[in-house]
Amino acid sequence: MTPEQQATREFEAWYIALPIYPASGGPARGTITAALVVLERLQKNYDLSLDSHRAPGKSQIKGTGSTAVSRILSDFGENRPFLKEGGRTNRGVPRDISTMLLALQSAHLENLAAHERTRILEKLQAFLVDKVRDFHNRQRLKLTYDPRKSTWYSINDLLNLAREVGKEGPVAQYLVGAKLQLRFPNMEISNESFSTADDQLGRYGDFHINDTVFHVTVSPMTGVYEKCKQNLANGLRVFLLVPEKVRQAAKQNAEAVAPEKITVEAIESFVAQNIDELSGFSHKQLIDGFRRLLETYNARVDRAENDKSFLVEIPRNLR
Repeated sequence: MTPEQQATREFEAWYIALPIYPASGGPARGTITAALVVLERLQKNYDLSLDSHRAPGKSQIKGTGSTAVSRILSDFGENRPFLKEGGRTNRGVPRDISTMLLALQSAHLENLAAHERTRILEKLQAFLVDKVRDFHNRQRLKLTYDPRKSTWYSINDLLNLAREVGKEGPVAQYLVGAKLQLRFPNMEISNESFSTADDQLGRYGDFHINDTVFHVTVSPMTGVYEKCKQNLANGLRVFLLVPEKVRQAAKQNAEAVAPEKITVEAIESFVAQNIDELSGFSHKQLIDGFRRLLETYNARVDRAENDKSFLVEIPRNLR
């Protein structure tokens, strides 16, 4: 067995033996982030002594702040927030890292050339990053629904929740798509993966109904206004849908680009008003209407995305 095979086998056995936590559906997130940081450090200094990786006080692993962890994950193409506190919250992390270092000892990677050892350590990091992706793909957005709130604020709550976990963009797009599908049940409302660029598909915008184009963005930059101008030049009507928190700024920019020609509306208002209307402004029917919005949203996400973490867990009081 080669050192690489030995290291891979022992490392995977270490991972499988870690305690499972119900909150994450797998090993503690603090352990995963600490392991990523220690593997990074080992690429520069292959020291398998646990004390070399302890922070002062010896109860934590040094260097496991969120910035360092985010950088490592980003190097592997994973940019979703994983754990704000890095590995600092779990007192069992040093124990888990100790067993990881013992697992690596059996592979004798110290006998390899530095570049070869680094390649193997990066492979072990990639293994952990795949587990991080699995975690994200299991985690649905957990919305709390308060029937006393207006529909506008319920939509706002969902966007705020999505923003906290780095998913506001896709959630906004799928919410608008769900609203349009409910409003126009006999029309085909396009449903593309969030990561698919408009020009890849030859689209005018995120949605196109009759002679109107809808652009959905949570952070309107120069590019979206250029698309709006091009839409107008092509004889189309344009809606720019943004979160309420940036609506006023987006409206000012739109007026500077094409005065009185671009309709800028808050996503919260655009979606909520339609749900209120379809529910006949009845409180009892509104609960059913909001559930249908979330169910339609989930169905669209499920059809278009491999990443199921964009799905919303239907609140118990809506089921």
